[in-house]
Amino acid sequence: MMERRRMDAALLVLFLVQLTTALEVPLDLPQPPTITHQSPKDYIIDPRENIIIHCEAKGKPHPSFSWTRNGTHFDIDEDPNVTMKPHSGTMVVDISRVKAEHYESVYQCTSRNKHGTAVSNNIVVQQSRSPLWSKEKLKQMVVQEGVSMVLPCRPPAGLPPPIIFWMDNNFQRLPQSSRVSQSLNGDLYFSNVLQEDSRSDYICYARFPYTQTIQQKQPISVKVLNMDAINDTMAAFYNETDLFSEEPADERKPTFLIPSGPSSSKMVLRGQVLEMECIAEGLPTPEVSWIKVSGDLPAKRTFFLHYQKTLRIVNVSESDAGDYRCTARNHLGSVHHTIKVNVKAAPYWISGAPRNLVLAPGESGVLTCRASGTPKPLVTWAMNGIPIENSPKDLSRKVEDDTIIFTDVQTGSSAVFQCNVSNDYGYLLSNAFVNVLSETPRVLTPSNKVYQVIKNHPALIDCASFGSPIPKITWFKESHASTLDGDPYIVHDNGTLEIHVAQARNSGKYSCVARNTLGNYENHVFLEVKEPTRILKQPEYKVVQRGRSVMFECKVKHDPSLIPTMTWLKDDGELPDDERLIVDSDSLAISDVTENDAGVYTCIMNTTLDHDSASAELTVVERPDPPTDLELTDQKKRSVQLTWTPGDEHNSPIQKFLIQFEDSLHHRGHWHNLTEVPGSKTTAHLKLSPYMHYTFRVLALNAVNLSRPSFPSRMFKTEPAAPDENPTGVQGLGTEHDNLVISWKPLTGLQSNGPGLHYRVMWRQKLMDSDWATMTVANNSKFVVSGTPTFVAYELRVQAVNEHGAAAEPQTAIGFSGEDLPVAAPENVQAMLLNSTLAKVHWEPVPARLIRGHLKGYRVYYWRDRSLHKHNPHHAEKQILTFSGNHTHGMLPGLHPFSLYSFNVRLYNGKGEGPPSPTQQFETPEGVPGPPTSLLVTNPNLDSLTLEWSPPHDRNGHITGYTLKYQPVNDSNELGPLEELALPANETSVTVFSLKYSTRYKFYLNAITVSGAGPAMSQEAVTIMDEALISQHEVDVATGNTQTPHPIAPSPPRRPPHKAQPASSFKNISSSFVEDGTLISWEYWGPEKNVYVEYIVKNSEGEEEWQKELVNGSQNVTLKGLKGGLSYRVRLVAQGHHDQPLHHSEELVVSVPAVASRQVDIATQGWFIGLMCAIALLILILLIICFIQRNKGGKYPVKEKEDAHTDPEFQPMKDDDCTFGEYSDNEDHKPLKGSRTPSNGTVKRDDSDDSLVDYGDGGDGQFNEDGSFIGQYSGKSASRETAEGHESSEAPSPINAMNSLNSFV
Repeated sequence: MMERRRMDAALLVLFLVQLTTALEVPLDLPQPPTITHQSPKDYIIDPRENIIIHCEAKGKPHPSFSWTRNGTHFDIDEDPNVTMKPHSGTMVVDISRVKAEHYESVYQCTSRNKHGTAVSNNIVVQQSRSPLWSKEKLKQMVVQEGVSMVLPCRPPAGLPPPIIFWMDNNFQRLPQSSRVSQSLNGDLYFSNVLQEDSRSDYICYARFPYTQTIQQKQPISVKVLNMDAINDTMAAFYNETDLFSEEPADERKPTFLIPSGPSSSKMVLRGQVLEMECIAEGLPTPEVSWIKVSGDLPAKRTFFLHYQKTLRIVNVSESDAGDYRCTARNHLGSVHHTIKVNVKAAPYWISGAPRNLVLAPGESGVLTCRASGTPKPLVTWAMNGIPIENSPKDLSRKVEDDTIIFTDVQTGSSAVFQCNVSNDYGYLLSNAFVNVLSETPRVLTPSNKVYQVIKNHPALIDCASFGSPIPKITWFKESHASTLDGDPYIVHDNGTLEIHVAQARNSGKYSCVARNTLGNYENHVFLEVKEPTRILKQPEYKVVQRGRSVMFECKVKHDPSLIPTMTWLKDDGELPDDERLIVDSDSLAISDVTENDAGVYTCIMNTTLDHDSASAELTVVERPDPPTDLELTDQKKRSVQLTWTPGDEHNSPIQKFLIQFEDSLHHRGHWHNLTEVPGSKTTAHLKLSPYMHYTFRVLALNAVNLSRPSFPSRMFKTEPAAPDENPTGVQGLGTEHDNLVISWKPLTGLQSNGPGLHYRVMWRQKLMDSDWATMTVANNSKFVVSGTPTFVAYELRVQAVNEHGAAAEPQTAIGFSGEDLPVAAPENVQAMLLNSTLAKVHWEPVPARLIRGHLKGYRVYYWRDRSLHKHNPHHAEKQILTFSGNHTHGMLPGLHPFSLYSFNVRLYNGKGEGPPSPTQQFETPEGVPGPPTSLLVTNPNLDSLTLEWSPPHDRNGHITGYTLKYQPVNDSNELGPLEELALPANETSVTVFSLKYSTRYKFYLNAITVSGAGPAMSQEAVTIMDEALISQHEVDVATGNTQTPHPIAPSPPRRPPHKAQPASSFKNISSSFVEDGTLISWEYWGPEKNVYVEYIVKNSEGEEEWQKELVNGSQNVTLKGLKGGLSYRVRLVAQGHHDQPLHHSEELVVSVPAVASRQVDIATQGWFIGLMCAIALLILILLIICFIQRNKGGKYPVKEKEDAHTDPEFQPMKDDDCTFGEYSDNEDHKPLKGSRTPSNGTVKRDDSDDSLVDYGDGGDGQFNEDGSFIGQYSGKSASRETAEGHESSEAPSPINAMNSLNSFV
């Protein structure tokens, strides 16, 4: 027993090994036949085509083929209609001369070579059949409404069975529902019939799939009668027609039409489709439901068809056996039916068909044929097509039920074994060979194959091999340092290397080695790990209006070594071929969108290894279609119900409906909004007004816009009635002091409720118990009552009346008769000063009886009589402050200090102002003064400056003195310590001593009254330089050193101060020198707004023009364009309109000092000295060349070219001038080359080469007052150019150049 167990364990291990290591034998090695392709077991053929029965096999040597027919040998050569394809077992039957049914038989193919024989399945060949319907005469079926009915189809039997469907004469499928449905056998069942089921073209069609033919049954005519029709036509149809019911069809509980009885049974094979149906009749139509009594329905394999009447379970398994219950139910009751399902099974493989064995001599193996079925199948074995019990005995082979055990096999024992498994419901036949070989290992995977895989995905690297004995596979990476075994590598039994999660570091070269006892084989492959393809920006859901454009973006990242392909789909299909759709590299644009463009758009980025996709939906919206089918119901005197059918929403839900009306009686052609209802409603109850001719229309609103209006409804007229309301806005007021105008807002035609609309106007004084005065007014909205007392309250009423009556009692309004001017002024008027610019005025209110109207408020009139200062002019401009309402005081802001004011107070009502109160006066106290009118700095000296100023224009009191503050300012505009001087009131000038020389100072001057100091005026000035420094500066200029430590500010001539107002609008014009120019200051009293400064060089000739600078709104300007060392005439000009004369100020002479520190001495610049040295060196070299050439007596090449010219301009120059040219005696007195001859024919005397006149203004050089050289580096003057003509553009002679260099050095 122990030995038996050990043997079983060994066999199990051996079986598992062989199961997992089955090999594919290369075709270049000896092997038994293997059938690779054969026709199906049940082979249905088309009788119109040749019969082709397939049988393909492989083997080494290539196998031969033979056939059996119905179990006996079929000699193909003897049948002229049958041929076999070359190198194949496929048989072809030509049916052109014979009927296909002659070859309906059972065929089996045999394939053999010297190593064994393989056989195919039994192939049952049958031709497809599509027989015609039998001829039959069908009577008209007449049924009572409400009863059940079955229309039989009964199609002819075909092979395979036909597909059944019902259609009408127009080839349109008949509609089916829970009431009408088709059964599995093709009959048409009616749970109950209706009048609409009457028709004469119920036609059953059968489609035969193999021949693609459709057979048609004769049409069935059905007539459904209700009770009235039955009573009228019973006699006519009784003898000719079968009636299905004699009693009227009442409501009834369900009963089953099929299946019959309370229970039934059904058998189904494993793996097939189970279909069960329950069709019930009843009134009303019953609903059918299904349950499995002994368990749950398999959710993923269960489907309900034909409106729940059919239960379908696909891929049936043994677990689907059991009881199923269908229930039909309506409100009157229910009925049940139970179907018992039995599941049988044709044989099926448990672990797959037997696999080929490749064994080396001396090895052992197992063939297993393990299958199951219900009932349990029988297993039989055959070897090379012969039952194994009839085959030669072999001690190395042992058969045990479904297993054959091979031990110590030897060469020459190769064979093909057939395993046949069968039961009552089918069979399985499988071929498996045992091939005994001795073969060294070989790797079948191509060498140097490149595997590409996406990062983070599994990588599978093949090493398909063959050898006998079976080789063992070992993997290495890059080098053979260590085998790849263990995380992250997995080596499968078939030699495949798996990396579960591939990373970039796993890329590289891999080697697999196959070894067995006969040798080894090494193969190399490569793995590349690529970055995944990812959509970074997915397309987004879009809602777009029809006619507009839309764009979907799809931005993708992918491995750069992979070639991407972007594909767009619409609704999982190809994009329409439309030029409106433009596909870019990362986007899809659709222009002029239509409703057909709506759908789901998907972008797919494909590479050779992976892909990514993203989808977005496009919803095309449009304003809704107009509602239709407007209908008026529930009509009453003052209301009606309106219903309508909504139009197409166009993918945007309707938010609301707008109902409009037209009154053709009063406003024909004008539509008015009546009401709105939510979009979920299609009915509105409309409240109407009397005496209207209504026509209604409806508009739908969605998120896009309003729809077009619907077609108008029919007209609905309302009867006239008395008005429902009285006029609104009733008011009374007087236009004169003795009348009362009563006005109101008239009723509209919609509010009139009937013809003859007029108004009953009533009035009486409010405080008097008197009767109402009444007047009827038509076609007007106001009435004037004359002869009323002034400003008296009245009670007013206006009532609407038409031909059918009056409206309800109107409400009472209050109005007043006309106003008149007040007759009294405020009393006890007083003013109280709060400060120098603010006063408060008090008064007592005027009694109401003297106001004579509605009190609007009070007005204070006030004006400034004069300033209390004797120098200021008088002012009499009146100002008015209004205080609305019943005020008794008010504030007067913005007063001038130190002034005399007058004022009075007046009352005003709706008519106007009353008399003024007596005029009173008050004086404002002193305030702080304004800034000084002007501030000038004169007489600059080494340590002192004189300041002159004018008193403030606005003194605002008595000037008690002035405060002068000043502080130095350095070159970086930083302020020094502040000094302060107190000055008496009668001073207008002061000299400030102890100042630093050549220093800028800033001065601040403000005036003072008893109320304090006013704002300051500021001015800047510079003290002059020390005289010793000025002398030193002159010496520096003479020696070339022009740098000075401080700017020079020469003192301009002092102008006496003006004591009287000048005739000109300009006064106090002065100048001073600042760091960036010349500062011109002035005072201007004129009205003109355009003011500008003009300046011109003093003593300039008449052709020069005045230079202008606009200075609008300013009292000073800095002139930056004045050149140092020159004197200028400066004047101010004021310009009014173009037709008004200019106003000029007196001219001011300004001498601008030459500030040496701001000049750059070019002679001291390094670049200039270097340039001059280079020129001197060049001239020296030229002189040397000149003397050498003269001693040689030769000519320059230039001379040879000059001799060839006849142009007199090209004349050689003298050699004793060391110029470029040939020496000649007859050319001594010719002018220099390039010079011009004066017009008088004489040659101008040659000036001294070292003269400085060429760099000045002509004549002797000039110096400024400070000794600086004027125009030292300027070009020739215009006057000299006029005298000498235009200078030559040629370069000066070398001697002149040397002398020029000496003058700089």
